[in-house]
Amino acid sequence: MIGRTVIGRAVGLLLLTATSPAAFAEDGLQPYQLVRSLQLIQDRIAGGDHAALPMQAKLLEMTDARLRAADAEDFKDPKNFRALLVYGMSGGNPITVEAAASRATTDPQGLTIAKGIVAYLNGRPAAAIEILRPIDPMSVPPDLGAFLALVKGSLLATDEPAAALALLDQARLLSPGTLVEEAALRRSIGIAATQGDAARFALASTQYVAGYLYSPYASQFADSFVSGVIALHQSISQDKLADITSMMDPEREKVIYLRIARRAAIDGLADLSAFASARAEQGRKGKGNQDDPRAVLYSSLSTVTSATIDDVRARLGKIDRDKLSESDRALLDAAQAVAGEVVAPVPAAAKDETEAADAAGSDAAKPAGEASPVSQADAEALPPVEGAMSEQPAVAASAKPAPSDTQAAAAASPAPPTTAQSMAEPAAAAPAQSQASPVLPASAPATAGLDSHDATDAAMLSARRQLDQIDQLLGAAPK
Repeated sequence: MIGRTVIGRAVGLLLLTATSPAAFAEDGLQPYQLVRSLQLIQDRIAGGDHAALPMQAKLLEMTDARLRAADAEDFKDPKNFRALLVYGMSGGNPITVEAAASRATTDPQGLTIAKGIVAYLNGRPAAAIEILRPIDPMSVPPDLGAFLALVKGSLLATDEPAAALALLDQARLLSPGTLVEEAALRRSIGIAATQGDAARFALASTQYVAGYLYSPYASQFADSFVSGVIALHQSISQDKLADITSMMDPEREKVIYLRIARRAAIDGLADLSAFASARAEQGRKGKGNQDDPRAVLYSSLSTVTSATIDDVRARLGKIDRDKLSESDRALLDAAQAVAGEVVAPVPAAAKDETEAADAAGSDAAKPAGEASPVSQADAEALPPVEGAMSEQPAVAASAKPAPSDTQAAAAASPAPPTTAQSMAEPAAAAPAQSQASPVLPASAPATAGLDSHDATDAAMLSARRQLDQIDQLLGAAPK
């Protein structure tokens, strides 16, 4: 009831267009009351209330002004000093935090936390974690401990992932149903994927979809979820994947499957790509998406080297390029190039040279009249095209997601204010884990021991280089 009264007063001031930031101080609101109002707004945002985003920005501005005006007397109340720390970890201004803390007379631990927060907000993660490491989030009041656990967990995500996951669990325990829990779950998903923990990944993803699918930060969840499904494809069953996505609305579910199909096709995961493409095309409750050019493109990629290549080429040819993003048009070009090479005839000169060399070598090793034809696969000494494609990593993948991948997933999800981004995805947080496929030398096994001066070996090398160029073209299409 107290929280509603405080936020009601804050909202009332926000609605007065002539109100200046100093009005909060003049109105007598204490820093902890303003910060509590800010938290209530942020929790509404985490639950999907995007209309509260402008109010969050304004409250951050007003709270900043109030804390800049606060004096040593204000900070004699421990609640106000904790509010200063929470404000900093909610996307506050590090200059304000540092200046206000310098005026406060409080316990050494509180001042240490303030110092760590300033380092965190200023992009010095190594210094921040060394300052904050000795402080147990469970030993401080819950309103502060939840944020502290979230920050420490984010800072340790790369170097100490197991410790980071434990801290993120503490953050969720101390602050359920809030933006803190939303951020902790979202980060846990990425860490679990990099750790190969499929069970943890699936559980955290399920909990996120159930509680925070409409958060303005849900597009970041989608990025981590798709990357995790690709990384853990051998550990997560298709049934489990379907269970998680069934909790999404049909449009978000379709886009998630489109993104999975795209990544799986590029990475050579034919089974996963086929499954995701089929789910994207089928839609939910019989409402198909066969007219979506992305669904047609990605489903075609999973069978681009199959025996039905003529059918695939026909499907690719019917795709309306104007309805694809620029990056997907590049992917379509790559797919058509691969399909064309699969059915392209062997150049006559190379074929004659190869056959002549094969015949000479074979006949020399056998009595007259016993020469036998050599199979094409043996002559080329190459793995199937599917194998070559699956081993070839993306060599020039774009750092930005394709617009078509994220358009619907981010629907009704406007970008949050920059001032709030620190808590949702802090600048000082550990860098995102690489999503690139492991580098496997596709051509090494096939070309080892071949002599470029020998006619037969030269033909093999030429074919190998041609396939590698096609693979690179496919891999270079932005993800």
